[in-house]
Amino acid sequence: MASDDDFYDYSYDEDSDGEAMEEDGVEDNDEPKAQEPPLQCWAIEKEALSAAQQQDLSMVMNLFNIKQHHARALLIHYRWNMEIITDHLDRKGQDRMLTAAGVVLQKSSGVASGRSRRVTCGVCFDDFSPRDVSTMDCGHSFCNDCWTGYFVSSLDSGKKQIRCMALKCPAICDEAVVQHLLRREHPAAAERFLDFLLQSYVDDNTAVKWCPSVPHCGRAIRVAAGESEAPLCEVECLCGHSFCFRCAARAHSPCPCAMWERWEAKCLGEAENVKWLLANTKTCPKCLRPIVKEGGCNHVTCLQCGQSLCWLCGAATGQAHSWTSIAGHSCNRFTAEEKKKVSDAQRQLRRYEHYYKRYEAHDMSHKSERDKLGPAVAELVTRMESCDSLVLKHAAPYLADAHRSLLGCRQVLSRSFVFAYYMFDDEDDVRGTRPPLEDTVEKVLFENFQEELEGNVERLSKLLERTSMPKEGDQKEEELLDTTSKLPEEDRKPSEEELLLAKQALNLEQELLEAKQEALNLALAIERQCRNMYSCIQDELLPMLVEPMAITAFQKKGPSKALPA
Repeated sequence: MASDDDFYDYSYDEDSDGEAMEEDGVEDNDEPKAQEPPLQCWAIEKEALSAAQQQDLSMVMNLFNIKQHHARALLIHYRWNMEIITDHLDRKGQDRMLTAAGVVLQKSSGVASGRSRRVTCGVCFDDFSPRDVSTMDCGHSFCNDCWTGYFVSSLDSGKKQIRCMALKCPAICDEAVVQHLLRREHPAAAERFLDFLLQSYVDDNTAVKWCPSVPHCGRAIRVAAGESEAPLCEVECLCGHSFCFRCAARAHSPCPCAMWERWEAKCLGEAENVKWLLANTKTCPKCLRPIVKEGGCNHVTCLQCGQSLCWLCGAATGQAHSWTSIAGHSCNRFTAEEKKKVSDAQRQLRRYEHYYKRYEAHDMSHKSERDKLGPAVAELVTRMESCDSLVLKHAAPYLADAHRSLLGCRQVLSRSFVFAYYMFDDEDDVRGTRPPLEDTVEKVLFENFQEELEGNVERLSKLLERTSMPKEGDQKEEELLDTTSKLPEEDRKPSEEELLLAKQALNLEQELLEAKQEALNLALAIERQCRNMYSCIQDELLPMLVEPMAITAFQKKGPSKALPA
């Protein structure tokens, strides 16, 4: 039986994080700086949002010694960003910050002096006893009935922050007073007010967004960010849905948000139409309108302009024809088309078809590798980890890591065609008046990275499929893995069947180790090529755009996974 050392490949070292690095590959200090540490993020259940919100409110209340509704107004004004609040507090001071947020501190503690027994409401002009009148921090007093009607009206108009109903008064109404008055006559409105306050923690917070999964999982994702605007990152909720945190669309790097938004709108309106047109129509060579053939004859006439054409090749012909031939026309021989003038409409359609087919093909491959190949790789890894061979136990995690790299890089490859469709289109307005990019160094460099990535992704996919999904008729791997390292005891002579089985088990062990090393090398290669392509996009191509755009940093393990809050 071979020892463990016989099967270890020392062409890589283990770094401090336990990740394999090639000795002859690109060193860390030479790699493009397009990779950043995964962003910390947490998934908050809807029931726990109130506690998370209250934690931030309590911090601000203690910091400024103010009431809860004042703290909420301050947090909403600064988009619930505690780093910005503490920074502005040091630079501006408390008074300027509160004034900028529209916070008015309490001016009086009562609605009337000790001698007054009745109070006149400034809205209905009726007199009320002090207990039927409520006063806000700004000192304005109105009767409870008028306040209640005003609160209900404000909620119906969708306001989350209710301000004093005195003319041009910026003071925020005390949440406790609002709740107290609404609960008396409008309990449903009181619950709606609480929901509005809870939603403000997500809707007005640059660091928190609802998971956009459909159906909605009910979780909100919070990221650790110190920016004033929504951070540019991709996250994965506990429900498994991955999305761009800035635009809330599904994860789309290395395609910028603006390009991805256009692509989704275009695909939603055109994808199915383009598929049907390509499969069932020919373009009239004269008026460029799509033509559908209704009869069996391959001589077709456009009903719009009367142009005759051959259905087989789409070329213009004369009108004379029979059921078997078209006079003066033959297309049975293949000839290269030289200097053919293609109309703009045809060019755009064919160009869209080119990029869409490749985007869709890689997207479908990703789904197959996730849903079919994934369980097969996971099952193989489990069997390898449970067998007696220490060598296979050590190799098992690398196959699982290679599969994860395959899924991530396959998605990057798919979306790179969306980026290329818009980036290299001279007629689209995404680049404004910048010069065309045909045959430029940047375009060639990008397409070279894309081509290399595509080739290695296909090789890794085929390798994992061949390793984890053996063909029918092959001896089951689990039977051979069970016999690995289980040779007969020395006190008896093994049978021929036992020796054959042990030999097959050793051969399988060697094959799995070779597959593991090849998968590891391919995984490192596609990750490096992804980083190169990201750097090319960020440093060379995006600066050419008139509209400023950016992409998320490459993460070899995909979007940052949210942790339970």
